[in-house]
Amino acid sequence: MHYSSTPAARPARASSARLRWLVYLLALTCLAWVVHDIQLEKALHDIRNIRWGWVALGIALNLLSFAVQGARWKQLLASFGRVRLVQSVRAIYSGLFANEILPLRSGELLRAYLVSREAGIGLTQVFTTIGVERLMDGIVLASALGIVSLYVALPGDFERAADIFGTVVLVLAVLFVAGTIYLNRYPVLPPGAHPLRHRLRKKLGPFLDGVRVLGTSAGFYKAAGVSVFIPTLQILALWAMSRAYGLGLAVGPMAAVLLIINLGVALPNAPANIGSYQFFCVLGLAIFGVDKTQAAGFSIVAYVLLTVPFLVLGFIALLRSGLSIAAMRARVQELVGGAPPRT
Repeated sequence: MHYSSTPAARPARASSARLRWLVYLLALTCLAWVVHDIQLEKALHDIRNIRWGWVALGIALNLLSFAVQGARWKQLLASFGRVRLVQSVRAIYSGLFANEILPLRSGELLRAYLVSREAGIGLTQVFTTIGVERLMDGIVLASALGIVSLYVALPGDFERAADIFGTVVLVLAVLFVAGTIYLNRYPVLPPGAHPLRHRLRKKLGPFLDGVRVLGTSAGFYKAAGVSVFIPTLQILALWAMSRAYGLGLAVGPMAAVLLIINLGVALPNAPANIGSYQFFCVLGLAIFGVDKTQAAGFSIVAYVLLTVPFLVLGFIALLRSGLSIAAMRARVQELVGGAPPRT
């Protein structure tokens, strides 16, 4: 029986549908604001004068950043099983493809499923590695925002959002370190422990074991060292796209723009971050005096040129993984519904 046909799943499915429509409405609102009041003739002139050599460089750097992410993920997964680089990279690109056509970052679920299936690693352990990945990304992003704020006067709302984000990341990092130390000191609960601790340990056992193993593995420290290269490549990719479009901004300002975009799209939203990407890109460029028409045109052009290669490579990776688009949707729905996905 499919999970979606059960009575208990129907309210969750209805709630998910309402959330999707809300996300789509927000994306449409963002896009409407981006294109409102722009000078179409000037935007078309900028597009006609794009320098394609810089575009090629930007695309290559952006694609490379996610290959590096695949290498980092391989290091984390090595704590639980043997994963080949081609498997982790293929799962990353398949997940990116899913993110381009499905809402709410569904690709994270898909890539976890693919690696779990191909490498024989438990889903909970794979999700633990993804959680650690996100923590590493959060630390790098929070650190970069702190550095950028020393040189760039960010709007008050962004500064407050960055402060909140940094605080949350710091708390999570402290909890991860403390949890790792505690779990390695007490891998088994002592006799006479409170029944609540036993219930929590039983319920969260696989996840806690994953944290314990990851926090002290050599792969964890290798992955942490690699993490800084991912945003660096993405910053250079966006800077190359800005050169292609003729914005004339240096690497530093474009780094600030990318950080603002990443902070803005941190929460799951519409497929491929459409709408929110353009909205925060325009806001970020406005800080550096880029006019609305040029900023809006760049936000759309850069988005399309950086996204299309992922659609192509991600689709190929998905097919190489043995899934069709319909099967991909089914596996994601099963994971969202809490049912064990079919192999």
